[in-house]
Amino acid sequence: MLDTSTFQSWVKEYYESRGWTELDIFVRIGFLAEETGEVARAIRALEVGRDRPDEDTRTQEELKQELVEELGDVLGNVIVIANKYDIPLEDIFKSHRNKLQKRYQGNE
Repeated sequence: MLDTSTFQSWVKEYYESRGWTELDIFVRIGFLAEETGEVARAIRALEVGRDRPDEDTRTQEELKQELVEELGDVLGNVIVIANKYDIPLEDIFKSHRNKLQKRYQGNE
């Protein structure tokens, strides 16, 4: 099992080795948007199906694996953005948790 900082470092090294980190940040945001759309498509396939004669029927396990892969693509893009600005994922986790706890304190 990879811990968060190890995975973030691996993504940095791997994406750099492929030359993917050289892309303009606005290109990277476009990739993130594209991958987010692919997550939506994978969820639709899981929840309501695709009903397309030009696509093979897949099992629930295969559809779930597709969602796992698409979520990984989203995460990879988020990590590249975090790395560009030297933000550890742990800082993002803590900030998000603190923001929500502060916002909804006493509302739960």
